[in-house]
Amino acid sequence: MTVDRQQVLRTAAALLSRRATATMDEVARAAGIGRATLHRHFAGRDALVKALEDFGLQELESAMDAARLAEDRAEDALRRLIAEVEPVAGLLAFLVTENQLFEGEQINDGWARLDRRISALFRRGQEQGEFRIDLTPAWLTEALYGLVGAGAWSVHDGRVAAKDFQYMIVELLLGGARRSVEK
Repeated sequence: MTVDRQQVLRTAAALLSRRATATMDEVARAAGIGRATLHRHFAGRDALVKALEDFGLQELESAMDAARLAEDRAEDALRRLIAEVEPVAGLLAFLVTENQLFEGEQINDGWARLDRRISALFRRGQEQGEFRIDLTPAWLTEALYGLVGAGAWSVHDGRVAAKDFQYMIVELLLGGARRSVEK
């Protein structure tokens, strides 16, 4: 039997996005494979989480590409980004809380690439007068990650309707990031 590694990663992402403490046994069961088969592909939880990080970063970069961040007004690009990120919001929420990914010297360069792209969007919005200039692009980027993660958990827990995910994030982030014009 051939195991589709991508499908195992998708299943693990879905499970761990809902239950971050799920065991390797539970991941194997959810993927419909034995624990030994899972361990042939991922030596342990750390290896699985690292593979999920690579998978998640690819998914997030694809979402950014689809959002066309350099087109139109920055606010419109941000709205598209949030819409494109929604399908992987749970995985992002899981990854940004996995301390092992951000400790030591082996931090994945993909995080810096994501940060640069999102920060550039916020910087462009600031330069065009759309966003406040007293909040750094780096802070706005972190706030976006936090809101996407909180939105994913809120939808998962039933505190927020799935249809409201994008609206709530956009409105809260832009309400705080939007530059107000003094009259």
